[in-house]
Amino acid sequence: MSNTVEILSAKELRRTVTRLASQVIEKSGDLSQLVLLGIHTRGVPLAKILANQIELLEQVKVPVGALDITFYRDDLYQVGMRTPAKTEIPVDITGKIVVLVDDVIYKGRTVRAALNAVVEYGRPEVIRLVVLVDRGHRELPIHPDFTGKKLPTAKEEQVKVYVQDIDGRDGVELFR
Repeated sequence: MSNTVEILSAKELRRTVTRLASQVIEKSGDLSQLVLLGIHTRGVPLAKILANQIELLEQVKVPVGALDITFYRDDLYQVGMRTPAKTEIPVDITGKIVVLVDDVIYKGRTVRAALNAVVEYGRPEVIRLVVLVDRGHRELPIHPDFTGKKLPTAKEEQVKVYVQDIDGRDGVELFR
């Protein structure tokens, strides 16, 4: 029997992204050096939302890219074959402040793959990580720099993030 618990409503998700945008601004310093890279799939629209919020707060347009990590994964045999999405890096990232954006961090394998992918495109000055939800259970020593919501979960539970561009609504739910 599955039961669903709302973790973040659409309004709470927007508030969380606003807080994350403020934290990224504060930590980044020179926003002209900032580049946001969303990890496919839901990290991409989240990166765009974050960039819009940074622009609203600071009147600075931040470049946003999309990163597909399919061929960098070490667990493809577990997650199954998938059609790769398109990686789009909007500017040269060498010497930049690159902020990876993802919806949920779990074991850390997606982020490890994203780090390997990023260095194929240049050598950033620093790479930081923003996640909307941190559900724990890390298998790798990877920790987000900015976290929207810490949500301790059981391994058999699932966290689902919904974003307007893909799902037609915003929110976060936990499936037990």
